[in-house]
Amino acid sequence: MNVNQQTPMASPYGPPQPGYGQPSYAPLGGSYPGPYGPYSGPATAYQPGASPQGPARGPPTSAPRPVSTPQAYSQYPQGDSQNGPPPMDHSMAQPAHRSPVSQPYSQGAMNLSGPHPSYSQQYGAPPPMQQVTNQMSGMQIGSGPPTSVGPGYAHHPSSQPPISAAYSSAAPPSYTQAPPPLSAAPSQPPPPSEPAAPQPYYGGPPPPQQQPFPSAHHLSQPFVSSSPYLGPPPPSQPQAPPVSQQQSFPPGPSAQQPFPNSAPPPVSQASYSGPPPPTQHSFPPSSQSGPFPPISIPPAQYPGPQSPSQPGPPPFHSGPSPRGPIPPPSMSQQQANHLPPGPMQQQHPPQPGMQGGYPTQQNGAFGQPRGPQPGYAGPQYSGQQNYGAGPAPAPAPPAQKRLDPDSIPSPQASELPAVQKSRHRIDPDAIPSPIQVIEDDRVNKSSEPFTTGVKGQAPPLVTTNFQVKDQGNASPRFIRCTAYNMPCTADMAKQSQVPLAAVIKPLAMLPPDETPPYIVDHGDGGPIRCNRCKAYMCPYMQFIEGGRRFQCGFCSCVTEVPPHYFQHLDHTGKRVDCYDRPELSQGSYEFVATVDYCKNNKLPQPPSFIFFIDVSYNAVKSGMVNIVCQELKALLDYLPRENPEADSVVRVGFVTYNKVLHFYNVKSSLAQPQMMVVSDVSDMFLPLLDGFLVSVNDSRMVIESLLDQIPEMFADTRETETVFGPVIQAGLEALKAADCAGKLFVFHSTLPIAEAPGKLKNREDKKLVGTDKEKSLFQPQSGFYSNLSKECVAQGCCVDLFLFPNQYVDVATLGVVPVSTGGSVYKYTYFQAETDRERFLNDLRRDVQKPMGFDAVMRVRTSTGIRATDFFGSFFMSNTTDVELAGLDCDKTVTVEFRHDDKLSEDTGALMQCAVLYTSCSGQRRLRVHNMAVNCCSQLADLYRNCETDTIINFFSKYAYRSILNTPTKTVRDTMVNQCAQILACYRKNCASPSSAGQLILPECMKLLPVYLNCVLKSDVLQPGADVSLDDRAYLRQLLSCMDVSESHIFFYPRLLPLVKLDGGSLPMAVRNSEERLSKGGVYLLETGLHLFLWVGANAQQELLSNIFGTPTFSQIDPNMTSLPELDNPFSQRLREIIDSFRSQRSRYMKLMVVKQEDKAELIFKHFLCEDKSTSGGPSYVDFLCHMHKEIRQLLS
Repeated sequence: MNVNQQTPMASPYGPPQPGYGQPSYAPLGGSYPGPYGPYSGPATAYQPGASPQGPARGPPTSAPRPVSTPQAYSQYPQGDSQNGPPPMDHSMAQPAHRSPVSQPYSQGAMNLSGPHPSYSQQYGAPPPMQQVTNQMSGMQIGSGPPTSVGPGYAHHPSSQPPISAAYSSAAPPSYTQAPPPLSAAPSQPPPPSEPAAPQPYYGGPPPPQQQPFPSAHHLSQPFVSSSPYLGPPPPSQPQAPPVSQQQSFPPGPSAQQPFPNSAPPPVSQASYSGPPPPTQHSFPPSSQSGPFPPISIPPAQYPGPQSPSQPGPPPFHSGPSPRGPIPPPSMSQQQANHLPPGPMQQQHPPQPGMQGGYPTQQNGAFGQPRGPQPGYAGPQYSGQQNYGAGPAPAPAPPAQKRLDPDSIPSPQASELPAVQKSRHRIDPDAIPSPIQVIEDDRVNKSSEPFTTGVKGQAPPLVTTNFQVKDQGNASPRFIRCTAYNMPCTADMAKQSQVPLAAVIKPLAMLPPDETPPYIVDHGDGGPIRCNRCKAYMCPYMQFIEGGRRFQCGFCSCVTEVPPHYFQHLDHTGKRVDCYDRPELSQGSYEFVATVDYCKNNKLPQPPSFIFFIDVSYNAVKSGMVNIVCQELKALLDYLPRENPEADSVVRVGFVTYNKVLHFYNVKSSLAQPQMMVVSDVSDMFLPLLDGFLVSVNDSRMVIESLLDQIPEMFADTRETETVFGPVIQAGLEALKAADCAGKLFVFHSTLPIAEAPGKLKNREDKKLVGTDKEKSLFQPQSGFYSNLSKECVAQGCCVDLFLFPNQYVDVATLGVVPVSTGGSVYKYTYFQAETDRERFLNDLRRDVQKPMGFDAVMRVRTSTGIRATDFFGSFFMSNTTDVELAGLDCDKTVTVEFRHDDKLSEDTGALMQCAVLYTSCSGQRRLRVHNMAVNCCSQLADLYRNCETDTIINFFSKYAYRSILNTPTKTVRDTMVNQCAQILACYRKNCASPSSAGQLILPECMKLLPVYLNCVLKSDVLQPGADVSLDDRAYLRQLLSCMDVSESHIFFYPRLLPLVKLDGGSLPMAVRNSEERLSKGGVYLLETGLHLFLWVGANAQQELLSNIFGTPTFSQIDPNMTSLPELDNPFSQRLREIIDSFRSQRSRYMKLMVVKQEDKAELIFKHFLCEDKSTSGGPSYVDFLCHMHKEIRQLLS
């Protein structure tokens, strides 16, 4: 078929239409041995010499090919090896046949993982379209669906059928060396009655056709993802059918029947392959074996809904299969492992969501072919690889409007001169896609509740909406671990370099359909504890001697059961009342603490809130003072309370300040509030005791009168200087005088330069950025605030700081007290009342209302063999074990790193118990306990099978962001890259089946580690652009320190939603974070966790613009709007609902910014497209993956 013909389109979300013509793929010269079929999956299906499974079918008519695991195919007929397009005479002669594409690796083939021949040509301009068309019209192109493996994603030799064809520069040998595999499929597609379900790709678009790309650090070789996935894939992504039409698996009743003799599917691995050793060709795979034979799935092959009559892709699960010998790669697999130059000719099926009728480009995009990505300087490959160096290719002919932002091809192989083809860049669709992984997890894990009773079971991803049932381990909403299989020994942990950590969010809010932790009251005796290690009673305690004693699960000490707690045991050794007591059956619960757990052995007072309002010139002029005073009047009704029916017992106080402090007496007996001024700020004291902290209900009239007067009193102020240290000292003194814990809300605008304790100077120096002295900019200017925060923690005084700066305010120093006391910093740079009011007020409302504990102490106990060694977050530590928090709210997390101090046993696993002692907002002392049990493993393969990448990234980012206080940022970045490379190299060396060094093999559950790590390394804190201020970097550094996993995930890899159809309750499927994915005709919503951007393409349809903005023309959209007009149409209503639901999921209110294409604000928007190269010099995802592969190879060699 001529490549320029149009092919019928598939329906957007289903199998291709029955009329979709598929030419047969017999070789031109008919030179295959009859029954020969490519290797199709793990070797349990293989018996040399057996005939193909399934009846042979007659010649195809126009039916689609079956979907089975993709197979190797050969590009040229035997004896016709060539590097350019095939000669004209072939293609015209046999329109119904496609040249076979798989051919064995021959020694003359170009070896991509060794040094390359040096090409004399530089990149030249691509040939004109006419010439390309002429060349292409001579090729034989099957109109069949694409391979599911894009360039760069091949299967690992011991696993599923590879797709990427190998091109050999010598004539390929004929297929006589290996006997036909048993599972070779009939050489025809099934009749049209069985339409094949297209197979989804990582991230959407079908991978471009197998064109060679530069062996950038040998990434050019195909890429295999390492683990099977269970369950049908999301319907919204097409699945890639195999390229050659031999079926691997007979159509059967089940859509997923990959292994005829039902061996469990082995773990697949993501691999980029280089050429395997030539000796491998001569034997077919033997039966499956090896420590853990990976199934290398084609990168994008996520199982999807398939009609039962079709052969399906192998089911995926996330773990290696039982072990057995490793099958040697068969001949057809070798091809997968190298991609020397040569055009691949193949067409891809239509993308979902496309309007029918556009001719598919060869590599799966629609409409006109597109040139290389602008600004991508492809590496030169004349011998040595050069990370990112080399001249950029000349621009391709101008591309017309891309119709489908998701099918983004690399430039066509056929558009480039033959020599350039081998240097071509890797196609982004051929590497692991975060979107696809998120979507698969959502499809597979959101329907069933996650029960916590199974030890060592990794929870669904943070992006999946799931329900939790507590059956003895803490919910993942409270604790997420980096690994749910801990290595048994310190040596194994050191070898793998996988961090062992838990991200704990002790007071996390649960969704309405989950039960909050039960409160257990044991009366005056208090909670039952182990005598030796003091662990609290939990499901891991073993009752013995008929229930009279219990053995501690943490230290194995035996403790007497108090008489009032005694209960008989049943025949299994469990207490009869086990399920009536939360502490024996639940992972999370609370105890009411006795007076022994209180400070100075007396029960605490209810907490107080004190509001400190900066009334200097800048604060008044920006409108901040007026807004705060108006809002506080309403907020006083929403102070935190445990019983929604009752009044809050929290007391309040008010202070205003500039160079001096003004305290207000708002006692209920006064007719008007009284002001007392303290001008001696060097020795702060509280000028009044009675009347400063009051109950809102008693003093409401006086408080409202005060809040009305403050803006008038300071309306004409000319005072520009402020103090900051004395403000906190004043709040601390007030709480000491009232003998209670509490929270200070400080609204502050400028650098405190007035003469007073804690006075700061402007030390912003851009020249230090990037030097060894840069770290000093993140450290506080003096020790004053560190000492002050220590006093605050001792009193239970938590500080929340709201900053409204117009210039440098030294967030690194001002943030010390909030960060050390468990508080928060909010920053509104260049605050303007009309545009920032909504964001500030929402943040303030949430901050005042959210549930929190005061005067908290947290301790993490572990079972013998590991211990907690390091802690990250907003807190203070006076010793090595107790995390002290003056305040702990429902958004704060504490991250704990564990180290081995002895061996662990696989039988008992590892236990951790996090206990938090705190005062509730009603003044009750409580103990919240979260328990977590994980498995232990002596095999590295088990460790790599049960990790959580999002949690690992959360830990790595906190570790890196803390390291920049003492280490140059470049060193920090290099350390992170090195540790990640070690993790992946250890997996490659110890868990993956042997394969060529040119393959990049990633463990299934960590295949997104490189893309997410690159986002961390490119973040503003570690690699800032020229426009990022020091204050912003310090603010983000502090903000991240206590983020939970869901917030750090969206912070580093924002969510980009195309707003096409918004009907129904579900969200549109996200697309990858790259400019290539944006269509000029579309509108996209980008969520970063701190901002929302609405990007509007220049050619967006009038109807879409009318529905969203109420104006049909692009030019009339106001880029300064911060909220969408409330229009009476379903699209507008649904879009506003989506925006509201995104905001409700985050701890900070996200201001909406409308970005018009090619507007100046687009630079800010593009900054968050983290798969692209960043303006600050950070590499694109593709470049970073190449670099990571090079690092891994260096470690392995």
